[in-house]
Amino acid sequence: MKVILLKDVRGVGQHGEIKNVADGYATNRLFPQKFAEPATEEKIQQFEARKAEVEAARQKEVEQLDNKIQSLRGKKISLSIRATEKGGLFKNVHESDIAKAILGQLSLEIPTDSIVISEPIKTLGEHVIMLQSKSHKAEFGVVIVAA
Repeated sequence: MKVILLKDVRGVGQHGEIKNVADGYATNRLFPQKFAEPATEEKIQQFEARKAEVEAARQKEVEQLDNKIQSLRGKKISLSIRATEKGGLFKNVHESDIAKAILGQLSLEIPTDSIVISEPIKTLGEHVIMLQSKSHKAEFGVVIVAA
């Protein structure tokens, strides 16, 4: 029996796949637990349409992220963090801190997994970080000042 998997099923397949399974397995296990539904022509067409919509939305998000990264190329933000008298910081600067600062100062929302810090930021001063998506990379300046 052909079924469309609604969830990942161990040993059978992943969400969204169309698989052939035994009739008894489908009727006794997959259908009652809402792991799958019968793969009729109508359901397959609906599923393919939904899949195309999701892919288009994902592509649009990637393009928006690329545009945001390109607009941030060469710009700088500043972070005010507690520091010692010698210029060391009491805590490291993390990707989430930088993402919040970009949102607050430049009104752009950048996901934290797009921010790459090559070495930990532990001192005051200017640091260069990378912003990257699947197809674009840009250097970005972060200035750390004492609070």
